[in-house]
Amino acid sequence: MIGAPSPEARMALYWAPELEDPLHRLGSAWLGRDAESGAALPQPALPGLDIAELTADPRGYGLHATLKPPFRLAGSWAEAADRAAALAARTAPFALPPLAVTDLDGFLALRETAPCPELHAFAGACVEALDDCRAPPSEAELARRRKAKLSPAQAALLERWGYPYVFAEWRFHVTLTRRLTPAEKAVVLPAVTDFLGEAPARPRLVRELCLFTQSGPGAPFLIAERLPLSG
Repeated sequence: MIGAPSPEARMALYWAPELEDPLHRLGSAWLGRDAESGAALPQPALPGLDIAELTADPRGYGLHATLKPPFRLAGSWAEAADRAAALAARTAPFALPPLAVTDLDGFLALRETAPCPELHAFAGACVEALDDCRAPPSEAELARRRKAKLSPAQAALLERWGYPYVFAEWRFHVTLTRRLTPAEKAVVLPAVTDFLGEAPARPRLVRELCLFTQSGPGAPFLIAERLPLSG
């Protein structure tokens, strides 16, 4: 993949829990797939609901929070990977606030429980550092994004950066479900909160930048590299 990616391959810069973090094991099991190994995992049961269907979309992306959204390459894979490694090398590790399961516009997601300026600055740096490596989105992709009733600010970000939810519009979130009905949420919110237990709220540092890859449309995302923050 890294040696000769297809023209349809995509790269993304994500935060993901470290392998030793209990959140990696529990969150991957909730989604039903380990983005590190690609292995399918047994999921917990939900009374009266199909957890595999509720988690199908986030399962394809893997357990993560987006820093730079997926993009096709304008140049070489090596150049983009080198840019990511250089960014990681000049960024110092920083503390991530405790996480908690929240309702984010109808989706359940892990979000930070306190402001973290370092996190937002890091996400912005990820967007900027690899922008020269990004192929522009197609007209079809732009049209699909515009259907989301973007604000003027989001529309401007889409035109400039290929994605509407960056910089001031960016929100850290680790997606755990599709959008739920109120009845589904009443079952799933306590279930996922109980399943993840104390893992989301444990103290942790952001010490890695995860380079995720997707081989082609519809393929699952996998962690290609974990780049240590060493600034």
